[in-house]
Amino acid sequence: MNTAKSRRSSPGLAIRVVSIFFIGALFGACSSEPTGPQYEIFPPAEGKGAIVVVASGYSGPGLYRDFCSKLAGLGYYTVLLDGKDLIDPGRMGLVVPGAENLQTVIAASMSSPHAIPGKVSLVGFSMGGAGVLRHGAVLKDQVAAVVAYYPAITTTGWDMRTFAAGLQTPVLLLAGVQDQYEDCCSIATMRELAEAPKTVLFEYVEYPNAGHCFNLDANIPIFTYRPQDTADAWARTAAFLNRLHPPGGE
Repeated sequence: MNTAKSRRSSPGLAIRVVSIFFIGALFGACSSEPTGPQYEIFPPAEGKGAIVVVASGYSGPGLYRDFCSKLAGLGYYTVLLDGKDLIDPGRMGLVVPGAENLQTVIAASMSSPHAIPGKVSLVGFSMGGAGVLRHGAVLKDQVAAVVAYYPAITTTGWDMRTFAAGLQTPVLLLAGVQDQYEDCCSIATMRELAEAPKTVLFEYVEYPNAGHCFNLDANIPIFTYRPQDTADAWARTAAFLNRLHPPGGE
């Protein structure tokens, strides 16, 4: 029986990425490494698809490729980037140009012959979840919807009431009640954000027995994969995106 608590304020895999694009690269005299965000493309199996940008957790994109393939299987033109390119308090003394990096990826995605121009949707996990909330949920003219899985907002120092009041796009937030991973995504902070007054659609779902990264089927001892909660979160994500940003465009 599904125990997810919700309150309101699959298809085949698409063709896997054929290349990694380096955007906005600046080459120094002694280095050929790019400084702009790197991302991977998961095109829809056929035709064109509405754009969904996915931001990984702190571990990087590797564990999120299957999720992106599933989105592509729904018909979306899916882009996967490292969540640390949006927000990264772990980089000592380095200010990450998250808003600029997100705009760079969105603009590049719009130019693809496999993408439907117009608004995009954003999905983020942990650190990437905080990134899409911070830099994407304020872009009402560009972003149709934001989905945040266990976003690492506890570490950001944001005032939740002020932050909630500034949201400009519909948001779906998925949280694990047992999430105690480095106190990055405490349920108390998630509830504070969920209960704060807002002017946009905000759907909040708690999974009572889930911890951090509950949807990742990976051999990582500190995380516990929960198939039932994963299936429920995926179904809610797909329905939310389809309602606000269908794969065939609006």
